[in-house]
Amino acid sequence: MFDGYDSCSEDTSSSSSSDESEEEVAPLPSSLPIIKNNGQVYTYPDGKSGMATCEMCGMVGVRDAFYSKTKRFCSVSCSRSYSSNSKKASILARLQGKPPTKKAKVLQKQPLVAKLAAYAQYQATLQNQAKTKAAVPVEGFSWGNYINSNSFTAAPVTCFKHAPMGSCWGDIAEGVRVEVPNTDCSLPTKVFWIAGIVKLAGYNALLRYEGFENDSSLDFWCNVCGSDIHPVGWCATSGKPLVPPRTIQHKYTNWKAFLVKRLTGAKTLPPDFSQKVSESMQYPFKTSMRVEVVDKTHLCRTRVAVVESVIGGRLRLVYEESEDKTDDFWCHMYSPLIHHIGWSRSIGHRFKRSDITKKQDGHFDAPPHLFMKVKEVDAAGEWFKEGMKLEAIDPLNLSAICVATIRKVLADGYLMIGIDGSEAADGSDWFCYHATSPSIFPVGFCEINMIELTPPRGYAKLPFKWFDYLRETDSIAAPVKLFNKDVPNHGFHVGMKLEAVDLMEPRLVCVATVTRIIHRLLRIHFDGWEDEYDQWVDCESPDLYPVGWCQLTGYQLQPPAPQSSRDSQSSSSKQKKKAKSQQYKGHKKMTSLQLKEELLDGEEYSFLQGASDQESNGSASYYIKQEP
Repeated sequence: MFDGYDSCSEDTSSSSSSDESEEEVAPLPSSLPIIKNNGQVYTYPDGKSGMATCEMCGMVGVRDAFYSKTKRFCSVSCSRSYSSNSKKASILARLQGKPPTKKAKVLQKQPLVAKLAAYAQYQATLQNQAKTKAAVPVEGFSWGNYINSNSFTAAPVTCFKHAPMGSCWGDIAEGVRVEVPNTDCSLPTKVFWIAGIVKLAGYNALLRYEGFENDSSLDFWCNVCGSDIHPVGWCATSGKPLVPPRTIQHKYTNWKAFLVKRLTGAKTLPPDFSQKVSESMQYPFKTSMRVEVVDKTHLCRTRVAVVESVIGGRLRLVYEESEDKTDDFWCHMYSPLIHHIGWSRSIGHRFKRSDITKKQDGHFDAPPHLFMKVKEVDAAGEWFKEGMKLEAIDPLNLSAICVATIRKVLADGYLMIGIDGSEAADGSDWFCYHATSPSIFPVGFCEINMIELTPPRGYAKLPFKWFDYLRETDSIAAPVKLFNKDVPNHGFHVGMKLEAVDLMEPRLVCVATVTRIIHRLLRIHFDGWEDEYDQWVDCESPDLYPVGWCQLTGYQLQPPAPQSSRDSQSSSSKQKKKAKSQQYKGHKKMTSLQLKEELLDGEEYSFLQGASDQESNGSASYYIKQEP
């Protein structure tokens, strides 16, 4: 194992091998333990209308369609671009970043001509700015420095089953030894030394060279799945030299004996680790495949799109009718928003037919087996019905859980849902959720778990009470037993860092933090941004990734907003929170008895009391029907 060490030292100028090419990982010696919008009428509950002017782009439009509770901006992009000049530059940098090459398009409330016009104007402004304004560089962000300076903790790779190595990470932990390049060396050739993992943060590991003991002066961060990290023994089998760092070379005269003593009983990477990494980064979706994907301008329907590129399992889809390939949409290959060709017809979902009568040369339909399968449901007995009320995450404002209604029941367990008080007259902003979706909840879920429920727009009887609303609308609540009650042991904890897709601009992957955990529901905060941009995401969402995922896959990571933007946001946020408190302060928590009497009209259900954010990670369900 240590033949490589004997072949080279700082005192010599020759090496047994000057070839820097790296061969495949060889098996380890058995003695070393191995770790195993188009003009529709907008309706209002109170019959009133109102107009507003965007403070960013100056566009005038229907006030209720504007973004955020304060209605100051026509879109997410305008809101984020307003805070300060530095913030504008930051957003511009994000929109110009790679690997995405086209301008981001924001998912907005549709179909409203005003919002589409405002967005078009904003896009034109961005294009003009891009010609004259330098983008703020993002390469300066370092996960290692960010975590070290703030003592942050990152979510482990095992929390992300859809990510590379997520299901085969094994026992990689602090104390594991690896062979890495020795940077504390003056030799002209590439040499290696053994290092131990001091701290793990997702894929990234803080490493310390063997022999430094408690000296952290040369500690460094490295991606465990990178090409420069190898199991102990790799150098010996590959003919690579092991050379102790220059700083500590004087500490021992017999380094071979030192290594034997230190490594006896130690753990290292599996011998096939690099092969597993490579295999886990092979993706079945290929360019030119055709799929059905949600129409981002009309959520109620799907369109045909073609896979333009695949990066880390994320797909850049270009709508088939886009001649210049700028009308695109980003999502993960396991996203519930994409389906095989023919899916819409099979379940009765709206579909926009393409003007293209035949497939373009080279394009072919993606095989159905590549898509994420949904859980089979039995709709033969008691099932969801049109008009039933529930609570749902608003796909156009992912920070809000809203009062919603089932508008249509499709085949195979799919439901068309509308947000009460903000629906287009023709239902063009209904959206599709499966009955087992973790984004829909029974009436009373927010109350029980102390989450602010967003009432229908224009609903004046506040605080909102479900019992009164159901009576006023002459409607019933969807039965609790029909909802998904599975809560996996996901492993997330409040405060953990990760990389998360900004689903309002789904081409962007950002530095983020878990701030709340309600059973399987995570509240994701984008570091440096105001809380109003937070998003509710399921713990198994394919849009969440471990720290280091962007570096591993070559996707560009969007860093936290700069300090100047945070200061500006802080002042703006205080005003917004004050305004919000004047409109809706919430209401006292009802007892479980009141909930049973008012919401379930005599049915015997008991709701599991909302556990603390730290404790609500487990297999328990959050609502349980009592047996007679």
